[in-house]
Amino acid sequence: MRQRKQLINPDSNQMSNQSGARSGVRSEARRGSESSPCISNGSSRSKVPLKCGSGVYMHRTTGPGRLRVKWWNDSGNTYVRPTYNDSKAGPRYGHNWHTKVFVFWVVFMGAVSLSVYFAMRFDMLERRRENLANMCEGRARMLEDQFKASMNHVRALTALLTTFHLGKQPSAINQETFATYAARTAFERPLMSGVAYAERVLHANRAMFELTHGWTIKEMFSKERQQDFDEYAPTTMSQETVFYLTSLDMMSGQEDRENIIRARESGKGALTNPFRLLESKHLGVVFTFAVYSTDLPFDATKEDRIKATAGYLGGAFDVETLVENLLRQMAGSQIIAVNVYDITNDTMPLVMYGHTNVERSDNTYVSLLDFGDPLRNHEMRCRFKEDALPPWTAISTSIGIFVIAFLVGHMLHASRNRIDKVEENCRIFQELKMRADDAVIAKSQFLATVSHEIRTPMNGVLGMLQMLMDTPLNSTQLDYARTAQASGKALITLINEVLDQAKIESGRLELEHVPFDLRAILDDVLSLFHGKSRASGIELAVYVSEKVPKILIGDPGRFRQIIINLVGNSIKFTEAGHIFVCVHLNEDVNMVMGWDGGDADDTLDGEVESARPLIEKGHQFNTLSGRETADLRNSWEMFERLLTQEQSYRSAGDRETWNYDSNDVVELVVSVEDTGVGIPLHVQDRVFTPFMQADSSTSRTYGGTGIGLSISRCLVELMSGEMDFVSSPGVGSTFTFTAEFQRVPANVPESILREGSNCLLQTPPLPTCFQGMRVLVVDGRQVRCEVTRHHLKRLGLQVEVAHSVPEAAELLTTVVNRGSRGTRNSRGSISADIEMIFVDKDAWGPGTGMNFRSLLSECYMESPSSYHNARASYQYRLTAGRLPIGFQVHSMQKMVLVATSMNGLELEMVKASGFVDTVIRKPLRASLVAACLKQILGVGDGRDPGQELRGGVNSLQNLLSGKRILVVDDNPVNRKVAAGALNKYGAQVECVHSGRAAIQKLKPPHNFDACFMDVQMPEMDGFQATGLIRKAETLAADQWLAAGLPTFGVRFHVPILAMTADVIQATSEECMRCGMDGYVAKPFDEHQLYQAVAKHFFQAN
Repeated sequence: MRQRKQLINPDSNQMSNQSGARSGVRSEARRGSESSPCISNGSSRSKVPLKCGSGVYMHRTTGPGRLRVKWWNDSGNTYVRPTYNDSKAGPRYGHNWHTKVFVFWVVFMGAVSLSVYFAMRFDMLERRRENLANMCEGRARMLEDQFKASMNHVRALTALLTTFHLGKQPSAINQETFATYAARTAFERPLMSGVAYAERVLHANRAMFELTHGWTIKEMFSKERQQDFDEYAPTTMSQETVFYLTSLDMMSGQEDRENIIRARESGKGALTNPFRLLESKHLGVVFTFAVYSTDLPFDATKEDRIKATAGYLGGAFDVETLVENLLRQMAGSQIIAVNVYDITNDTMPLVMYGHTNVERSDNTYVSLLDFGDPLRNHEMRCRFKEDALPPWTAISTSIGIFVIAFLVGHMLHASRNRIDKVEENCRIFQELKMRADDAVIAKSQFLATVSHEIRTPMNGVLGMLQMLMDTPLNSTQLDYARTAQASGKALITLINEVLDQAKIESGRLELEHVPFDLRAILDDVLSLFHGKSRASGIELAVYVSEKVPKILIGDPGRFRQIIINLVGNSIKFTEAGHIFVCVHLNEDVNMVMGWDGGDADDTLDGEVESARPLIEKGHQFNTLSGRETADLRNSWEMFERLLTQEQSYRSAGDRETWNYDSNDVVELVVSVEDTGVGIPLHVQDRVFTPFMQADSSTSRTYGGTGIGLSISRCLVELMSGEMDFVSSPGVGSTFTFTAEFQRVPANVPESILREGSNCLLQTPPLPTCFQGMRVLVVDGRQVRCEVTRHHLKRLGLQVEVAHSVPEAAELLTTVVNRGSRGTRNSRGSISADIEMIFVDKDAWGPGTGMNFRSLLSECYMESPSSYHNARASYQYRLTAGRLPIGFQVHSMQKMVLVATSMNGLELEMVKASGFVDTVIRKPLRASLVAACLKQILGVGDGRDPGQELRGGVNSLQNLLSGKRILVVDDNPVNRKVAAGALNKYGAQVECVHSGRAAIQKLKPPHNFDACFMDVQMPEMDGFQATGLIRKAETLAADQWLAAGLPTFGVRFHVPILAMTADVIQATSEECMRCGMDGYVAKPFDEHQLYQAVAKHFFQAN
């Protein structure tokens, strides 16, 4: 008896058996530590049981589908495998009739195999004969055509002689002319060895003829003087190849005499029998035409033709040589043997060509030849040189058919004995399939259940904490509330990451396509991490190429998530140095990388060369912070090349006038560089594996789930990009990814995207009051200097750069002509006096920038003229109106210190010395710089717009104030949180606890402006309720139109937002399918609420 293998516990490595039972037992794992995860795509045929722990079995997907996880309980249920005895099943199998059928099958297929062999052999012989016939016919027709072409050319030559030799007195043709013409036209006669003209001479004219030509008529073979006959045919003109025929009497040869007489009597060409030609002794024939002195009618008699004959034109065919050359040019000459026969006498055929005699037989093919002489018959006989090979194909095919048939019969005979076993196995598998399907159904609800059950109470916790923070609290209470809120948001973030990973694996993650400001998103990310970077003294910076469009179309939320994950990892693993986010166009990076043969890293040594530090700090690298990086593509050498590309872009004209196709794709290269601990080499190949850390100590030291990089890489791939990294342990890491976005159509102004009811951009525009102001950036590190210049130029400032104190002094002493507002500089822009100086605290080393004023004064003292020029420049700016009226000046230029971190002692020292007007703390953001400039110049309120909510609390106030909103949720805590959040912005909120109550409230006509509806509710969920509401609205609209009532101001469609904690189920597509206008995931914050409200419902007041 054979039993099914039992699943083995990997810990005990023993089989669990039931006492006294012959069948194995498999017990399902229990809930808790023995719970069993099952990953499946919903198809039972693709599940494979795997051992994944003690008592745990995993079903792995082997086909396309969705991966989902579910824990289920199957305690106490066992499955007992049935057993059977093969010996008892013998009579059922019917071995006797199976054997008879098998024997009959073998005999029958043997006969079929023999018939296949004979049929294939006959077919192969027929194809061999057909192939021989095709090759023989091809050679025969080619030989025939060439022969006729030569004959026709000889006939044309007779007309030439009649016209120019016999018809002209004196003759226009002599021996030299004839030989030249014949040689030049030899290609027209490929089968002829030569042509010659023999003149007809009567015996009475012989003496005169010989006297005229200066030679005597000779006999053909002996070449002695020809005896006296009635007439002669001496050769007078010939081709050089047969020049030996000159003066020979062509009628002295028996074959030639008969041929000449037959040709002149018939008026047609005549062929001789095959004979050995003179000189060459090759087998050949002579073709002869009679040349008449006058044109004869078609029905002329023999006497008339003989009387009009003036000569004979003959051509010699060296058949043996010429046919050999002709056949050699054709393919297959080595396969078949060819013979040409003259069969005028059928009983004694004469061989014209052929090395061996080919007799007529079944293996011979005969093709008739027509050489133009009706009295002569010719044929070509062909045969294969080698006998036919044995028909191996037929033999192997017939044997193969028999063997296959035998094996098929044997397999059918053997398989019949196992039919009962297979049926039993099918029954077992069907039972397993039903149980697996039940598990799949349970697993499909896991993520939705986990999301709803965890996020629902978290919604209450975070919502109540926010409402608590809006109440009057002392500092300690507020700190406690903020700490609790931060912990709750961290838990929500973890849940979101796990659910994002699940959505990615299930293929249900979709990207948005909306306009967004890339630079504003990067500024927001910097603002999230500025506290950690300042506390750690890490320099955090971002740079975006000017060639990157200001507004792009894509998914801003997912792009922001990628940047947050990468920067968050860098913050976590970096203790000193810098974190640098850099964005360029992919085409620019590829072009720059190709300048040095495609490998820029070989030419980047990273050492500081052009900057001249005032304080030597040893070996430094020309990077953002002077520390070594794993990938030097963000060093100054690479930056300088990319800046060259940007300068050529600026010189091409006004960028705003450039027109882009709305379908143009923008491919960006984003790199996040840090100088952290790096990634060990042995774990770099599994960095993007979900839930994978470098080692166990990493998770304890730095924390984290190890899922962020996996999610980021999947999101990048959804954006048609790739993510990779370069890391060196102890040096740092650089993560680089590409992403594709679309350009905003050129005919859509930015103001439309930022204002109006659509409100597609949730970021406020940067102020424009600083346009044209000229400032100076002083920093000894080029990369950091360009980053500062990048943020200043976003505000419209004209930025000059100085890497040393002498350079700064030279720029500061430049005086503008007082008679004009400015002059054109080398860059083509209006040059104005420098009004503000930005000095980095660590310009040439730690704290060196704080001494810039004293160093600058020393330079002025060394050159008094520079000092007077600087003061004159200041006086002119004051009188020319470049500074605001009433602006109090304490120095010739306003000075701003840019610092990553400053302790209290350094700050007091700087303020006491009057060195700077203000200090800007890094990371730099355009909004932060604008706020500082406003504070220095006394313009505006000097607040950082980035500190306010993007889109603004005021915007929510404007949108929701006075609006009547219906909140539908079965949970009283959620209703209280939603009502409190909406009431905060001036909305009038009414709450109901079920979908049926919502239907009654929203039955037309009603006075609600919007509805926030929970998805998962008892009795009737939110999707069903929304469907019924939409049907009621459609019915009411139809009745209203049927009654002919005006529709102006009447609302038949109320915006409905899904308010759910099930972020897996509540996708935009499902909401749209059931009639909803969007969804808000619990717990929702002000920014998310503003996006949903502004996008779907209201117009600003």
